[in-house]
Amino acid sequence: MTLIVIDIAAILVILVAAAYLLMTLYPAFGRRAGKQEKALNSRSLNYSKGKFAYPQMTELFGERAGGGGVSILKDFIKGNPRSRPAEPLQPLPLLPASIGQSPGTRVTWFGHSAVLLEMDGVTLFLDPMLGNAPSPFPFIGGRRYSRQLPLEISLLPQIDAVVLSHDHYDHLDYGTIRKLKDKVGLFIVPLGVGAHLRRWGVSAEKIREHDWGDELAYAGLTFTSAPARHFSGRSLLDRNTTLWCSWVIQGKNTKVFYSGDSGYGPHFAEIGRKYGPFDLTLMECGQYDPRWADIHMLPEQTVEAHLDVRGGLLIPVHWGAFTLSMHDWTDPVERVAAAAAAKGVRLATPRIGETVVAGSAEYPALPWWR
Repeated sequence: MTLIVIDIAAILVILVAAAYLLMTLYPAFGRRAGKQEKALNSRSLNYSKGKFAYPQMTELFGERAGGGGVSILKDFIKGNPRSRPAEPLQPLPLLPASIGQSPGTRVTWFGHSAVLLEMDGVTLFLDPMLGNAPSPFPFIGGRRYSRQLPLEISLLPQIDAVVLSHDHYDHLDYGTIRKLKDKVGLFIVPLGVGAHLRRWGVSAEKIREHDWGDELAYAGLTFTSAPARHFSGRSLLDRNTTLWCSWVIQGKNTKVFYSGDSGYGPHFAEIGRKYGPFDLTLMECGQYDPRWADIHMLPEQTVEAHLDVRGGLLIPVHWGAFTLSMHDWTDPVERVAAAAAAKGVRLATPRIGETVVAGSAEYPALPWWR
């Protein structure tokens, strides 16, 4: 019996050691903060004992609405046949020559939260997760709903800046960054995220890291990192060691708000008072569940958050590309459309690859997903 116990203990030690080595050496997991990063992070009011935190208590997968981890696991195992399209989605093609040619503000959705944003002749890419699956191992995990992108990475022109909201796999993709990094002038990111980028070959000179409330003037635009109610981490070893945020992006005549990932909270009204109104908002509305409502808004809350920040035109994001929850894949847009109509909110529902022009009286609003 003693030998059996010793053998089991030895196997467990080997497995733990192997997992630690994998998470340390495999580049897709990124890099944990070193002494220099921790010293920078420690200056933040949102940082304590090595972790970032939202000011109010935030449950990741709490016991509300019928149970926590066990019930969630059961639902994922059970699955939902309507959680992804029956047939692959067909994005509208985006011509490379059309990018950067407009003096105004244009938004082209690439699915999920990836948005090509053009403002005042400056080209930005928000959370450009352009890989096939939101996973450290691209062959594992829910595949993208479409077989192609509106425009492949190799055909993209130079990007003035990539703007990241946090380091989760459905927003920060190792393969995408490796392909994009030489096309990008600057990476504008929350505190701690720069360590991942530096490991992946992005020059430190091209990275700017920000705490909530920090402002950056670049290429004629002003970027402000704002609060969000979420969490971070790419492995079991780095939960909440990097910051997450929303973004306020202001040009000469247009102001855009991007929520990043966030549960509903008082920070939206605070952002509205301090930085609003906004001509256009990009607000998350998918991959939700009542059991993790603290970190992902329900669609009705998406509309409330849009009103809180004093938004004009609302474009819902964080849906239409991957299945990361149990709801029907069309539920986010159906529910946000109903809530927007009830509140008198202008809602744009572009196809993947379709461009929305800020300030235009006309914008895509057809239910293309039906």
